[in-house]
Amino acid sequence: MKSDPVVSVVRLNGMIASGPRGLNDQGVAGMIEKAFGKGKPKAVALVINSPGGSPAQSSLIGARIRRLADEKDVPVYAFVEDVAASGGYWLASAADEIYVDPTSVVGSIGVISAGFGLHGLIEKYGVERRVYTAGTSKSMNDPFKPENPEDVARLKTILEQLHETFKAQITGSRGDKLADRDLFTGEIWVGQKAVEVGLADGVAHLVPKMKDQFGDKVQFRVYGQKKPLLARLGARVLDDTLDSLEERALRAQFGL
Repeated sequence: MKSDPVVSVVRLNGMIASGPRGLNDQGVAGMIEKAFGKGKPKAVALVINSPGGSPAQSSLIGARIRRLADEKDVPVYAFVEDVAASGGYWLASAADEIYVDPTSVVGSIGVISAGFGLHGLIEKYGVERRVYTAGTSKSMNDPFKPENPEDVARLKTILEQLHETFKAQITGSRGDKLADRDLFTGEIWVGQKAVEVGLADGVAHLVPKMKDQFGDKVQFRVYGQKKPLLARLGARVLDDTLDSLEERALRAQFGL
C-alpha cells in the first residue's frame, strides 16, 4: 500500500546561544537528525522564529541541516514566523527555499558587539581594579578600564571576519536570487519586501505550501527542542529570567 507523503517539521524558536536555554547545535542535533532520518520524509520544513545570537552556533546548526539534506537527498523549506534576523536568518539560509508571512521581519545580516564602560563608575566609588595577565591582549576591552584604541581596532577586525563569513553563507545559499544591491548592512525587510530583494522566495505558510507541493494527504511529523528536566520542573528561575530579558532585548531591535 502506498503511504501518504510525510513532511518533518522542525521548530527553531528563540535566541541562538550555547548552554541549556538557547538554540544551539548540541541542543537541536537530536531532533534534526530524527527529522531527516525517521522514515522517508518528502521534505523537512524549518519553522523559524529567532532574533539571532551566536554566530558559531548559527553556523553549526545551519551546517548540520545542509549536510543531512545533501546526504539524505531531502529538500528543506524554511518558514519564518515573527522574525529570522541575523543568526536567525543564517538558519533560514540553510534551506533550499525560504517563505515568510506578510509581517515577518527578515535580514539584519551583520555582526554586533555591545558592552559597557564602567571605569568611571568604580573610580567614583574608590574601587581599584587589579588585573594581572601573561599576554598583552589577554584583557582586551576590559569594561573596568578606559577604552583602548588598539583593542577597538582588534575587535573591529574580528567583527569584519565574522561578517565576511556571514556574507559568504548568504551569497552561497541564495546566489543569483539576491538583488543587485548591498544587502549586508544590517538592514531588515518585512514580508513581501524581503521577497523583492531576494532574501525570501515568497509569502506563504507551512501547511498550504506543503499541500500545494506534496498533495492534500501530506502528513506532518513535528519535532521540537526538549527543555532540560530542571527547567521543566520550574527550576533555574534566575537563568530563565536573564535569558528572557536578553532575548527580549534582541527582539526589541526589530520592533517585536
